[in-house]
Amino acid sequence: MDTTQPAPPPPVAVDARPVDPTPVEAPPVDARRAGAVRRALRELTLVAVLFLAYKVGRLAVAGRSADAQVNGERIWWFERLLHLPDEAAVQAPLLVHELPVRLANCYYAYVHFPATALCLVWLYLRHPAHYRWTRRALAALTASALALHVLVPLAPPRMTALTGLVDTGRRYGPAVYGPPEADTLSNQYAAMPSLHVGWAVAVAVALVVVSAGRWRWLWLAHPVLTLLVVVGTGNHYWLDGVVAVTLLGLILAALPRPDAPPRPPAGPVPARLRPHVVPAPRRPGGAARRRSPRTPSAADARLRPPRRG
Repeated sequence: MDTTQPAPPPPVAVDARPVDPTPVEAPPVDARRAGAVRRALRELTLVAVLFLAYKVGRLAVAGRSADAQVNGERIWWFERLLHLPDEAAVQAPLLVHELPVRLANCYYAYVHFPATALCLVWLYLRHPAHYRWTRRALAALTASALALHVLVPLAPPRMTALTGLVDTGRRYGPAVYGPPEADTLSNQYAAMPSLHVGWAVAVAVALVVVSAGRWRWLWLAHPVLTLLVVVGTGNHYWLDGVVAVTLLGLILAALPRPDAPPRPPAGPVPARLRPHVVPAPRRPGGAARRRSPRTPSAADARLRPPRRG
């Protein structure tokens, strides 16, 4: 009988460093709130700077009234060549009663900026990725519009005598713009493209993307109503809205979608390994089963010699 005792196992190395029993705590609520407030103020400052840069750029190219009037007449004639409906066909029903034209003026004056701001705030709080997507689209659209304002100064229809449209803001109120020669806060010869229409379409697209259900398509009523308002009040041509929507479409096509899958890294693609296929087991009653040598077949019985006797 072997009485030799087995060798003891080797000692296991133990980390002798002291362990801090204090649990890792999450940052306090006040710190999280302060961080959220700082991010919100940073975003608000960025949007305000972009808007001020746009306003300064528009004022820098103001004063080209002669070119703007000529371009306005060219746009009006070009629309007639395209057989677009006359802008007066939209304004005429508004002028029948004072209430519709005042409502249209109020929509033009008080819905454009508040609706866009409320949409951005809601997206920032509920859908941060879509907020950044919408903010980039609005910034790119505004920059493109500023470039067109510099290249193509355009008088709105209410300031082009050839159209015969009425300046509903000055006649019925509320008025957004003052006399062009005394207005130092805005450039009224920057009608192409219509940022009212472009921003409204961007807001509607963002809300449709983040919403669910069939009713989400009702957000498209905002840009449609905005287009009718800007044309009916004499502030924009049809082509102003068409150009704005075209620019926005190109911008959205170039920007990556917030819910798009990430692109694979560039580099050599690894070769795919062929999976190992395990053959299926043979079934006992299958056709591939070998015939037992003890069991004669019908062919063997025919080949046997006949028995005698």
